Amino acid sequence: MLCDDQPMGEQQGRSHRRYDELVAEAVAAPTEGWDFSWFEGRATEARPSWGYATSLAERLAGAEAALDIQTGGGEVLDFALGRALKSPAVTVATEGWPPNAAKATALLRPRGVAVVAAPEDARLPFADDTFDLVSSRHPVGPRWAEIVRVLQPGGRYFAQHVGPRSAYEVVEYFLGPLPAERSSDRHPDRERAAAEAAGLEIVDLRAERLRMEFHDIGAVVHFLRKVIWMVPGFTVEAYEHQLRALHDRIETEGPFRGPQHPPPRRGPQAQRVSAE
Repeated sequence: MLCDDQPMGEQQGRSHRRYDELVAEAVAAPTEGWDFSWFEGRATEARPSWGYATSLAERLAGAEAALDIQTGGGEVLDFALGRALKSPAVTVATEGWPPNAAKATALLRPRGVAVVAAPEDARLPFADDTFDLVSSRHPVGPRWAEIVRVLQPGGRYFAQHVGPRSAYEVVEYFLGPLPAERSSDRHPDRERAAAEAAGLEIVDLRAERLRMEFHDIGAVVHFLRKVIWMVPGFTVEAYEHQLRALHDRIETEGPFRGPQHPPPRRGPQAQRVSAE
């Protein structure tokens, strides 16, 4: 199982395999949770220098009540709790996709963490001023007003967000050029402004540009089946022509790489400003 502090796979020597065989393997692979070990030898992605999961462990050790939003399969929170010198008295996680919620429950229950099924766009099912730490790794979209509402005055939000144009070389290969508005909606400046408007004070925000490579077509298929919002409604059948063309390209030219300036990920910290 990989946490965010470990690279997504390591590059191995290329082996020429048939399209049908590679795609069949990818379709048969489970997609629940955020375990990326299936990509080992098939895709690589650099990781941010700040080590989100390890940094989260440090913050959990100093928290009394912690909430992890959109926890996925719970892998990153489990990793962080396992390395924290002390666990919060109360730790809760939310997840909106039922297969992930079930996986997170099984993984986190032994650590005393309650996993609450909560749709990503719904009100958080907690009282005001409940948590002194709220965290989230790669939320679909941060709901700042809700984060502020459940944070105690002086409480902190610690997260790693996907930056603008994340994996867009893959997305635009299948969907074509996308509007500039869509490709910039995760820009750090926009999210900083939204967080501050909701009542948070940004105390740290970092950005890095990282490279992603796919070494076979099976890795592309598994990625799009796992990260379902990249190409909504993706199926092998619907995109077979593009997939076969990309398979031939990888076999001829080598890995399908991100652009020269790959998309950034961000490691922001924000503190709720106490009411005067």
